[in-house]
Amino acid sequence: MSNHEEVLRIAIRWKGEFPQGTHIAADHWERGYGDLEWRGMISERVMPWYWTAYTEGQVYGFGVQTGAAALCFWQADASGITLWLDVRSGGCGVILNGRELLAAVIIRHEGQAGETLLESMHRFCRVMCEQPLLPDEPVYGGNNWYYAYGESSHREILSDTKRIAALAPSSGPRPYMIIDDGWQICHSRVCNGGPWFAGNYKFPDMAALAGEMKSLGTRPGLWMRPLLTTMKTPEEWQLNNRRNVNFPFEGTIMDPSIPGVLDQIREDVERVAAWGYELIKHDFSTFDLFGKWGFEMGSQPTDDGWSFADQSRTTAEIVTDLYRAIREASGNAIIIGCNTIGHLAAGYVHLQRTGDDTSGKVWERTRKYGVNTLAFRMPQHQAFFAADADCVGITEQIPWHLNKQWLHLLANSGTPLFVSAHPAAIGREQEEALAEAFRAASQPLPAAVPLDWLENSCPARWRLGGEEVRYDWFDLMETATLKHGTI
Repeated sequence: MSNHEEVLRIAIRWKGEFPQGTHIAADHWERGYGDLEWRGMISERVMPWYWTAYTEGQVYGFGVQTGAAALCFWQADASGITLWLDVRSGGCGVILNGRELLAAVIIRHEGQAGETLLESMHRFCRVMCEQPLLPDEPVYGGNNWYYAYGESSHREILSDTKRIAALAPSSGPRPYMIIDDGWQICHSRVCNGGPWFAGNYKFPDMAALAGEMKSLGTRPGLWMRPLLTTMKTPEEWQLNNRRNVNFPFEGTIMDPSIPGVLDQIREDVERVAAWGYELIKHDFSTFDLFGKWGFEMGSQPTDDGWSFADQSRTTAEIVTDLYRAIREASGNAIIIGCNTIGHLAAGYVHLQRTGDDTSGKVWERTRKYGVNTLAFRMPQHQAFFAADADCVGITEQIPWHLNKQWLHLLANSGTPLFVSAHPAAIGREQEEALAEAFRAASQPLPAAVPLDWLENSCPARWRLGGEEVRYDWFDLMETATLKHGTI
C-alpha cells in the first residue's frame, strides 16, 4: 500500500454457529430510537460497537474498546460473525501517509456463574471502557426544554429555579437547573446555533443569571450546539459535508479537523464555564458531522464523496478529538453529551443522553424512546458514563397518570433524573410526587433491572431495589396504578 492510498473499510470474519434459540442485543451508533431489543438471528442487522448473545442461560459477546479509531459494527449470521471497521475520513478513505493506525481493540466476553443477564452485560461494558468519567454524586433537577421548547427568558428561568430548589431535599446534593436551547443571541426558528458569546434580549446577562440561580439553591446548567454558528468564519472552516445534505437550519457547520475550529469551540466552552455554569450540555454534533440521525446510519454512517479538511485522520479520531477538546475546556463542569456517539464519548462526558427525545406534547414519544433506552442502555450506566434516558415532560398535554409512572421509574432507577415542569401543570399532587422523586434521585441507588426485556421492548416489569414494580405504559384511560410486589 502506498503512503497516499485511501483506506475505506476493513472486514474481519470468524466462522462459527449459534445455538438454536439465541437472543442477541446490540447497541446503536448514538442515541436509541425505541428500537433497542433482544432479537433472533437477523443477518442484515447492523450492530454498532458491541453485541451480547443469550442462549440457554449462557451469556457471551464481542465488542471493541471505547475510544476506537474506527467506526465499528458487527453482523452475525448462521455461519459466523463479521466485524466491519469504517476508517474513512468523512465519506472518503483515510490517507495515513505511512502512519500506523490502531483501529480497534477487540473484546470477547463470557458470562460467569451466578451473574444475572444485566450484571454480565454491565461487566462487559466495564471491560470495554477502562477510564469512564463519572459524576461524584447523583445528578438530578430541571430542564426547561419540554415545556418551553426554546421560548423562555431570564425571569422564567428564575421561576423554574425557585420551583426546582423548593422541591429538592434540604440536604444532600443540590439539584441542577439546565437552560436548554433558546438563550443564545442568534436563536430563531431557522437557527439554533451560535455564536455563543452572549444571550439574546430575553437573556441579557448570562453570568448574572448563573449567579442568581446559585443563590436560589441550584447548580446552573447550559445547553449549546458547538458546531453550528451564524458567526462569520473563514470559508475553509466550513464542513465539506454541509453542501451534501438537505440541512434544515441556517448557519455554518464547522469542520473540527481544523485546529482553528477546535480553538473556537474551546473558547466558547471556556466562556460558558467562566460565566458560572456548572453543567454544560453539548448537542447535535453527530447529525452536524454525519448528515444523518442514528437510525438512518446503518452500515453507512455517512455518505460517500466528502472528506474532512484533514484527511489523514479517521472520522472516529476527529470526533474523539472534538469531545476531548470540550471536556478539557469545561474545567470542573459536568458534561452531558446529547446526539453524541457513546463509544467515543465515554471518558469525555459524565452523562450521556442515551435515547432520542421524550416529549412534553406526545406521550407515545416518551413511552417509546424513554422506557426503551432506560432498559437497554442500562448496562452502560456507571460503566461508560451515567446514562440519561431523558426528561419527564410535565405538561397539561401529557396524561399525569402516565407521566407519574415514568417519573417514579426514573427517580428510582439509579440514573439521572431531569424534569421539565410547566407551571400550569403543577398542582399539589404533582408537587408531592416531584418532592418524593427528587428525594429518591438525590441518593445513590442500585440500577433498576428490567425483568421482561427479553420479550418486551418497552419493559413493564422492573426490579427497583428488592421490589418488583409493574407499570402500565399503554393505559390511556386514568386507570393505571403502580403494582408492587417483593421479589
